[in-house]
Amino acid sequence: MTGFVREFYSRIRRKFHITITSLFLLSMASFVVLLGTFTFKLLVSEGSSPCFPRLNRFPTSMSYPYSYILSNFGLPSSLPHPPFNSSLELKTLIRAPDHNSTLHSVTDDQEVKRRAIVVCPNVIVSSGNTTPKVAFMFLSRGSLPLAPLWEKFFMGHEGLYSIYIHTSPKFVDEPPVTSVFYKRKIPSKPVQWGNATMVDAERRLLANALLDCANERFVLLSETCIPVFNFTTVYNYLINAKQSFIGSFDDPRPTGRGRYNKQMLPKVSLADWRKGSQWFEVNRKLALNIISDEMYYPLFRNYCNPPCYVDEHYVSTLVNKISPELNTNRSITWVDWTNGGPHPTQYERKDVSMALLEGIRQVSNCTYNGHTCSICFLFARKFHPNTLESLLTMVPVLFGFNESNTM
Repeated sequence: MTGFVREFYSRIRRKFHITITSLFLLSMASFVVLLGTFTFKLLVSEGSSPCFPRLNRFPTSMSYPYSYILSNFGLPSSLPHPPFNSSLELKTLIRAPDHNSTLHSVTDDQEVKRRAIVVCPNVIVSSGNTTPKVAFMFLSRGSLPLAPLWEKFFMGHEGLYSIYIHTSPKFVDEPPVTSVFYKRKIPSKPVQWGNATMVDAERRLLANALLDCANERFVLLSETCIPVFNFTTVYNYLINAKQSFIGSFDDPRPTGRGRYNKQMLPKVSLADWRKGSQWFEVNRKLALNIISDEMYYPLFRNYCNPPCYVDEHYVSTLVNKISPELNTNRSITWVDWTNGGPHPTQYERKDVSMALLEGIRQVSNCTYNGHTCSICFLFARKFHPNTLESLLTMVPVLFGFNESNTM
């Protein structure tokens, strides 16, 4: 009888052990499958490239990783972009550690510039205590017709970006309070195409963006620009870049060297003269250099007049003179000049396709941080307002998430 009980107990123990082992192995297999699915989704939704490391600088506060996770899974964030508060004076900006939620009413460019220079005197790169941000600066006549596309681009990434809009002073309309563009307009002045007021507006945008000490990268865009990669790819590319992205080259043609004026001598020589795209991206050091320059800009304002266009020569030439090592000599905003003329090709609804966008995303190889990279352009222009509907249908491919989850 004792032997029977022992045998019976032994069999039960073996079966129990086999059952526990099987459940453990099944659980591990399920975990591996879930982990693989998550990893695959993360790679698809956020993008990766051998050109630059994936996002390696996460926000420090608890709310930011939450919004970052929401964006990874295509879920809407309930955290609205903080609006400016026009009741605060400029002196408040100097004391505030985060200026993204404040705006001033000062229209004196020299005063705003002075404040921008002194507000963060020692900030060039993040100290590690502040989450670095990218300042998106829109130079527009009025509204942003492609704003719904940009809304999806920014969604879920609060705390990693700032927005600044320069419009005509006569434009007073505001988007809905839930929009990331709500109350993002800076005090502006009239801008006329082809003259120095265009660069005045660029410097005005930079000065306002520099008031936020967390802003480390500054990209200039127009109302016809679109992003061609998702936010994380763009943020990763810019925050980890060792140089800035300013088109700057020596153009021997009449539209290049032919625009040089000898009255700029001796401070600016023909050998210094450069041409490039107006749509630049700069780090904090170059942004400060651009707004604080009082030696070269007066020469461009006085002696670069049509057919010389200040916005095509000033920043390119300035950086070539003062800090050429900080520039890649290329723009990250794709523009089609193949048709010639004073303006680039404008794309309309019938022109927009994934083939066009993929061609921009993989247009050629370029250099990034000393290595050959297949991602050269992060933005593109000029896209007509009637392209919005078509572009929105391409959001899942462009930004890597399910459109149904973003509504």
